[in-house]
Amino acid sequence: MSNKSNEQCADYHKAKENNKKLIVDNFVSYDSTKITWNRGFKQDLERGAKFKFSDDNVYQGLYRPFCKQYVYFSKELNDMTYQMPKIFPSQECQNFVICVTGIGVTKEFSMIITDKLPDIQLQANGQCFPIYWYDKKEKNQKNLFENTEDDYIRRDAISDFILDQAKTRYGSKVTKEDIFYYVYGILHSPDYRKTFANDLKKMLPRLPLVEKQSDFQAFSEAGKALAKIHLEYEDQKPPKEVLINNKPIPKTPFPDNQLAVEKMTFPAKNQKDTIIYNPYLTISNIPAKAYEYVVNGKSAIEWVMERYAITIHKESGIKNDPNDWAKEHENPQYILDLLLSVITVSMKTVDIVAGLPKVEWE
Repeated sequence: MSNKSNEQCADYHKAKENNKKLIVDNFVSYDSTKITWNRGFKQDLERGAKFKFSDDNVYQGLYRPFCKQYVYFSKELNDMTYQMPKIFPSQECQNFVICVTGIGVTKEFSMIITDKLPDIQLQANGQCFPIYWYDKKEKNQKNLFENTEDDYIRRDAISDFILDQAKTRYGSKVTKEDIFYYVYGILHSPDYRKTFANDLKKMLPRLPLVEKQSDFQAFSEAGKALAKIHLEYEDQKPPKEVLINNKPIPKTPFPDNQLAVEKMTFPAKNQKDTIIYNPYLTISNIPAKAYEYVVNGKSAIEWVMERYAITIHKESGIKNDPNDWAKEHENPQYILDLLLSVITVSMKTVDIVAGLPKVEWE
């Protein structure tokens, strides 16, 4: 893509030497298989800006819930990066981000935590709230009391003001991390989401501090437990009750030639206890409650089914084959393991949410 842009940049400025009134819109080649020309790219073309590929800009991102993809992340080639350069300024800078549904969307409010660079539609028109943000470190700047990673200074996104408020209410041992996970716990509360359903469509969440110390602790501990399984979703053990080909899930991997996925399907529209994985493998006895965990408009299980399918992008012609990810990570069974893990994640999430404290919100 950058080579195509650089080629047209050189051609444009050469052509403009003979025609000073040459307009970018009348010059560029609108070939979506090479590049999609947006306003920013056209402005760069007029300025003569050229791009250079860098491995440092290749990130793992979370494109959709529980679906990773590689992304090339740079201000030059990404149309709108918003505050992400401060949240994930380099691959070495670790962070946790709570991503919530944006304002004015029709989908029901939802949220998910990630330690990967999130796509804006990870949640519909998503808004992101990190536990940290980063400042670029000036040359020769030294401070023994700053927590630094690489060339950046890590800052707390949780304010000292709210920490002081929480300590006053719940005791001096409360930390900013406790507050961060309290937020994640509260956002999963069905009572909270029901009470403020209309507000959550019009504005970003406003989170009051609960009255009881025990409720604060319960929400914080639940939020931390939810964060752990949502961040470590690939590592969850498969549910014991689920069957493959009507047998318990074997401890040994399936043969490589039985693992490729083209498109996972249900046997019928309303039969979700079974997933036809491919011609060789059928997953069955999936508990109904696993589908109760819904994020960004559909169940976590159905996100995996949708995204891990072979597709061809209409405009660019690019083929997306999820089996390539499994090959690159030297785990032919990755997609099957992922699906089974996400079933477990879903069931654990439903159980944790069911145990959240009942609070009357005003």
